Amino acid sequence: MLRRPVESAQYTSIRFAETLVAEGIAASIGSIGDAYDNALAESTIGLFKTEALARDSPFLTGPLRSLDDVEYATMEWVDWYNNRRLHSLLGHVSPAEYETAYYAQQQPSQPVMTQP
Repeated sequence: MLRRPVESAQYTSIRFAETLVAEGIAASIGSIGDAYDNALAESTIGLFKTEALARDSPFLTGPLRSLDDVEYATMEWVDWYNNRRLHSLLGHVSPAEYETAYYAQQQPSQPVMTQP
């Protein structure tokens, strides 16, 4: 059986690209055949599935029976992921804590006032 390759013509067509340019929108389309284009997204989706939706997930209050259950678990996980999880590359502090410390260290430059 001859299989036709899947094409993303709707995203890479000239007309689509022209429309993006006309509207001042930058396309987030990677290069053709680059296996690493979606690596970050796939990694995050994998973490989400194993951490937020697994049966023993601390983000679940019970079985997922409705879209509301999934949305609530997702909100809880995203809040934890962005604000409370400890990250080894950040010195085992949360991303929110690291960001706060980073901006606290930044000293706004103030112009030197001279007397006339």
